[in-house]
Amino acid sequence: MDETRIDRANLGRLANALVFICGADHPTTVALKAAAESGAERDIKAARSLFLKLKPGDRKAALAMINDQ
Repeated sequence: MDETRIDRANLGRLANALVFICGADHPTTVALKAAAESGAERDIKAARSLFLKLKPGDRKAALAMINDQ
């Protein structure tokens, strides 16, 4: 990821961006929503891992969406 700080608020925003890009049922979207809600380090680590496995174009699009706000 780039310099975007990963906190609970940004995890939620990233999850909302992925709903638009990948769909609400995509495993990465679900994991990001769970991490944003719980704030648990284990959930955040799992969500980050799944996010990094996305296609580069999807990652860039999601990050661009949260950076535009």
